[in-house]
Amino acid sequence: MIGDNSLEALSQQYRETVPSDLRDAKTFAWYLDAVHDDPKITRNAHQRVADMFDYYGTRYDEDSGTVEYLMASEDPLGEGENTFYGKVVHRAIHEFVNKVKSGARGLGPDRRIKLLLGPVGSGKSAFDAQLRTYFEDYTAHDEGRMYTFRWTNLCDVIADQDPADDVVQSPMNQEPLVLLPLEQRQQVIGELNERLEAPYTIRNEQSLDPASSFYMDRLLAYYDDDLQTVLENHIEIVRLIADENKRQAIETFEPKDKKNQDETELTGDVNYSKIAVYGESDPRAFDYSGAFCNANRGIFSGEELLKLQREFLYDFLHATQEQTIKPKNNPRIDIDQVIVGRTNMPEYREKKGDESMEAFNDRTKRIDFPYVLEYVAESEIYQKLLNNADVPEIHVEPHTLEMAGLFGVLTRIEEPDTEAVDIVQKAKAYNGESSDGDDIDVKKLREEGESNAEIAEAMIGISPRFIGDEIAEAIMDSMHRGRSYLSPLAVFSHFEENLENHGSVPEENFERYHRYLELVREEYKERAIEDVRHALAYDLDEIRRQGEKYMDHVMAYIDDDTVPDELTGREQDPDETFLRAVEEKLEIPEDRKHDFRQEVSNWVSRRAREGEAFSPEDNDRLRRALERKLWEDKKHNINFSALVSANELDDDERNAWVDALIEQGYSHDGAMEVLEFAGAEVAKSELEA
Repeated sequence: MIGDNSLEALSQQYRETVPSDLRDAKTFAWYLDAVHDDPKITRNAHQRVADMFDYYGTRYDEDSGTVEYLMASEDPLGEGENTFYGKVVHRAIHEFVNKVKSGARGLGPDRRIKLLLGPVGSGKSAFDAQLRTYFEDYTAHDEGRMYTFRWTNLCDVIADQDPADDVVQSPMNQEPLVLLPLEQRQQVIGELNERLEAPYTIRNEQSLDPASSFYMDRLLAYYDDDLQTVLENHIEIVRLIADENKRQAIETFEPKDKKNQDETELTGDVNYSKIAVYGESDPRAFDYSGAFCNANRGIFSGEELLKLQREFLYDFLHATQEQTIKPKNNPRIDIDQVIVGRTNMPEYREKKGDESMEAFNDRTKRIDFPYVLEYVAESEIYQKLLNNADVPEIHVEPHTLEMAGLFGVLTRIEEPDTEAVDIVQKAKAYNGESSDGDDIDVKKLREEGESNAEIAEAMIGISPRFIGDEIAEAIMDSMHRGRSYLSPLAVFSHFEENLENHGSVPEENFERYHRYLELVREEYKERAIEDVRHALAYDLDEIRRQGEKYMDHVMAYIDDDTVPDELTGREQDPDETFLRAVEEKLEIPEDRKHDFRQEVSNWVSRRAREGEAFSPEDNDRLRRALERKLWEDKKHNINFSALVSANELDDDERNAWVDALIEQGYSHDGAMEVLEFAGAEVAKSELEA
């Protein structure tokens, strides 16, 4: 026994996870009572999948107008291990669910392939896998339960029935109501819909699969069309739980060699072991092992779907529009499933221009699954990779993952049309950061990006896999060098060294991506200097004093009033020189100063109405401006060349600065590196000035 994990305890835990009726066979009469109490049991695949997304929780994002589904954004089953990040990704998931919910209402998408289109590493496969995992779990709960049936005691009636087939599970795991003739079934469904509390209605006009139809016909003939006797004596209702490993209500289909593709992989084939027993044309000799058969009542997942031969894709035409499959030399079989496909950009471009694929394309609903466009959200992907791995004892320094994410995002967005906004500013705007200068119209940037992109913005660029791989290499390289920390500088070096050696990066992009890497270096330089500035010159009391002075002069400016002089106490006009000294630190131009002052004034007034006192450090823009002014006032007294050489720096002073950086999240050695880096940059700029 290991701790409290005895065999008895583990067995008890397992029993508690198993549905209470998993092993129980029920009667058809019981089933009619059960669906009378809970009509949702009879839902079709689209309806059940749609309800599944809501079951695990939702959150509405008013800014984007999209629903965030917690099974993707929080991953409650995996305790957050498989979360998805970025607004564009959650918008794609929102769009996918909308199509499923439209299909649940019978509005058309139920007869379409939901095709996830995106570049490599954008998360298509991960989302598809998440979808299947949660569907398995959902069907194991009462809220997602579904049932099928099995034929029993067949040898008692059918003389040539193989004894091995005395009990036969519904080959397609069909909904038990299909056992009722259509007219009687519609009566039952009509009553269920009157009791149903859902945005959709129950529908079921399917026919029994050929084998079940054979059994029904033979049994009805034996019992003189007494349907009740057939259902009471030869039908058992059993719980159906989706299980990908068992190929039960979930099926994943992967393209094989084009020369060896066979439609029977999708639709099933003759069961050769039964031909000698029943004969080739007997429906009992058919093997319902095709991917569409296994996926019935659940989810069909097609990997790299457009890599299939054109002729092979024709099977999807019936599967979508008519919701049937047509096995070779066998009758049509009704199916009920959510068909999801995944494909990358090259295959999509090839098939899009193929006129012979018009029918297939018409039965496809494309959902763009792009790369993440918010660099902080992108950094959370890398953090998730680190959290899920056995990472050595290494400290990831501030800005490391964010700058890696910024580089990735720069490669994915379109260059802005206007010179007023550069590509880094655009990436920051996508990240939700306000500009220190003119406001940036993010909506306009998005519209321009979409119009300039070949398909959509963020559908090309550096994959998170490449960046994640380089971060991993940088970690191991740091460990080999005896460094206990990972800094942006180390990651930048690996990007630069390996960018041209990675097979996913086209040669024509090398020069542009290297330019983006330099832009990221420059952005990191500014942030490193900002952190060092904060450590070397931060004085909360002085910031508060300067902030109060700034607000006194701003209020006097707005009210066209005067303020008392700090030394003489005499009334004087607002100190325009002081006001502009603060505002210029945010690069606020002269013609925008009034708007900024009004903005800060409104912020102070709003806080006053809410009963909160003015505190300049609570306003991010004002705080940064005051910190920068304080830095300008103090930096001339700091020996920046001494930062580069530890031997020239007083130990007490250096330790104080290192401690201040550690408070910002740096390790000791990482703080020493950023002090040296920022000191060298500032010293260089001072010399150039």
